[in-house]
Order: sequence, then structure tokens, then C-alpha cells
Amino acid sequence: MPSVVKINVLTVPEEQREVLEKRFASRAGSVEGSDGFEWFELLRPVEGTDQYLVYTRWRSEEDFQAWMEGPMKAAHQRGGEDAPQQKPASSGSTLWSFEVVQQAAPKQG
Repeated sequence: MPSVVKINVLTVPEEQREVLEKRFASRAGSVEGSDGFEWFELLRPVEGTDQYLVYTRWRSEEDFQAWMEGPMKAAHQRGGEDAPQQKPASSGSTLWSFEVVQQAAPKQG
């Protein structure tokens, strides 16, 4: 069964880039222990766009959905009802879904 890739496309104004990157850095490790998690990358745009890509790879769609409904949901609700809400660093978000049909790694020397 092929792995699945989820790419969250975040539109981030230039003045919010540092905020976004710091938020991701501060929760480093929060996804790594999730069942079926295989890979994460935060990709910063270099030129021509204000969209960051949040790349995650999962063993299956079910593993991704379990993370979304459990640890990810809990992380976004942390702090309780009375906690001050952080303003989102992004002004828009789109989720792309893919299946891995081919992959390659460097040859071992």
C-alpha cells in the first residue's frame, strides 16, 4: 500500500514569516511520535510566491486522519477556553493530498 503525502499550502505575508517558522519550531516533535508518521518538512518560499508548503508523509490515509482527529486537534485547542487566541500567521490554507507512486533515495556508495 503506497504512502500518502499531505501538503498544506499556507499563504503567509512577509511580515508573518518569522512568526510562522517560530511556531513550527516551538512544536517540533509533536508529530514525530504519531503512528504511521513518516516525514515532515516546512518549505519556505524563495521567490515568486508567498506560500509555504508543510509536507508530511504518512503510512496510510487512516494514520493521517487519526493524527488529525487526535494529537493535531488537541495541539490546536491547547490552552483552554480562556487562553488568549494567537492570530494565525497565514492568511489562507489549502490541503493537497497525494499517493506516492514512485520514490528514490541516493545510492549507497
